[in-house]
Order: sequence, then C-alpha cells, then structure tokens
Amino acid sequence: MKSAALALTGIAGSMAANALGGWDAAMQTLVAFMAMDFATGLMAAGIFKKSKGTGSGGLSSRKGFKGLARKSVQLLFVIIGHRLDATLGTDFVRTAVIIAYTANETISIAENAGLMGMPLPLPIKKAIDVLNEKGGGKTA
Repeated sequence: MKSAALALTGIAGSMAANALGGWDAAMQTLVAFMAMDFATGLMAAGIFKKSKGTGSGGLSSRKGFKGLARKSVQLLFVIIGHRLDATLGTDFVRTAVIIAYTANETISIAENAGLMGMPLPLPIKKAIDVLNEKGGGKTA
C-alpha cells in the first residue's frame, strides 16, 4: 500500500512539474516564495494580529482560502506561459510570468514583515526593483 501511494505521489509530482515547464531554479524559487508569503501572512495575522484583511487583524479562514486560491491561479498562469512558449517556439513567456509573480510574492513577504515591525533590508529592496524591471514592472 505504501509503495503504491509513493508511486502515485511521484507520478502526480512528475505530471505537475511537466505541466509547469519543469522544476528549475525559477519554479523552485516561486513555490518557496509562495510558501513564505503564506507563512508570514499567517504569522502577521495569527501572532501579531495585524492582518489588513480582517477587522480584528486576526486570522480568517476565508482570507487564507482566498490566498491559496490566488496562488493556485498563479501556477495556472505559469502553465499558460509554458504552453504559449511551446506554441510560439520561445522560452521567455513562462520565465517572465515566474519573475513577475516572484516579485509580487517578495513584495507581499516584505509587507507582511512590515506588519510585524521588521525593517526591509536594502539588498531585498534592490532585488525587488530588479525583479520588477525583468518582469516588466507589472506585478499585481
């Protein structure tokens, strides 16, 4: 039973990585930043009671679910970018999508840290600027 579950998990992971255009450094970074954003958002709301999305500043399961839904759609756009690259014979649409969303996640992590009273280090500010430039300056 355990072997079958592991095999199915491996197959599902392989299919997901293939649909996303691979499990390269850019994709690993995006997924890591998505997890960090979600975790820092939970900390800002759960520990510091500083959520901008609730009247009390505390946790909201509805807001958390909406955040996860948004992240799922971000991954959908990575798949769209990968398929557009395959159709057009290019390899930059997926990368641009990943860079744009990585910049957005970085900004959100920085905002969450700010809600917790943490200053933003200068190298991170500069990295956000570079990511915004590479992503076309259009993060949501």
